[in-house]
Amino acid sequence: MNSGVNAKKFEPSLTYSSYLKIDELLQLQKPRSTGPEHDEMLFIIVHQTYELWFKCVLHELSRVQQLLELGDTHASLPVLGRVRTIFKVLVSQVDILETMTPLQFNSFRDRLEAASGFQSVQFRELEAVLGRRDHSMIDHLEPNSEPQLRVQSSMNRPALFDSVLVYLVKRNHKMPIEIMQRNFSESYSANELVQESLADAYRNDPEAAMLLERLIDIDEGLQEWRYRHVKMVERTIGMKQGTGGSSGAAYLTSTLFKPIFPDLWAVRSRF
Repeated sequence: MNSGVNAKKFEPSLTYSSYLKIDELLQLQKPRSTGPEHDEMLFIIVHQTYELWFKCVLHELSRVQQLLELGDTHASLPVLGRVRTIFKVLVSQVDILETMTPLQFNSFRDRLEAASGFQSVQFRELEAVLGRRDHSMIDHLEPNSEPQLRVQSSMNRPALFDSVLVYLVKRNHKMPIEIMQRNFSESYSANELVQESLADAYRNDPEAAMLLERLIDIDEGLQEWRYRHVKMVERTIGMKQGTGGSSGAAYLTSTLFKPIFPDLWAVRSRF
């Protein structure tokens, strides 16, 4: 008999597991080893975690670019600090990977086939947001695929340092017009006039100086992670070719000591 009252569909309460999709998450680790290779699980989990942190950093950098272009120092500072802290976590994950010996890694390395960290789309996108403009970064991606278009889009729009320059102009620090109106798809080169304005900000604008130091923290953090990554690869496979046809440690070494914000390093010699 219809009582006239619509029965409510039962909906279970939100739980820790359902909110975080724990059941789905724990199904994503699929070692390809069929023998006694114990360490592939560690390898998978660490690299999946890297990708989650890359996603978080991209999320934070998108937010901080908005805040910088609004001229909001106080909201920008904790976001930049968070990014730096995440880079510290990325470095600490190398410590975990280094608990795996070369013999342990080589017990399952052939299962990786052509898979390589060089293919990480999110890391390429992160590099682009931080200012890298190297179109060879997308050569290995399927033409017109969503990943390729995502990285290409990141290389075509203002990078983090471009948003910093907008922030400084809002604080009445002069910047060269050709820099402010440059083609964002092209590589940025260190500029003497920009460095003069940065030096003035350091001397006369304490809030801006504090923010610029957060950027140096991030630059240093990324360089630290690159260095630890190189040494971990050398420690694990020596100078052998990497998976996926990459040159392994040789390629990674070529990325060292290339600052994201060259002007912020150069300006230190002015004081």
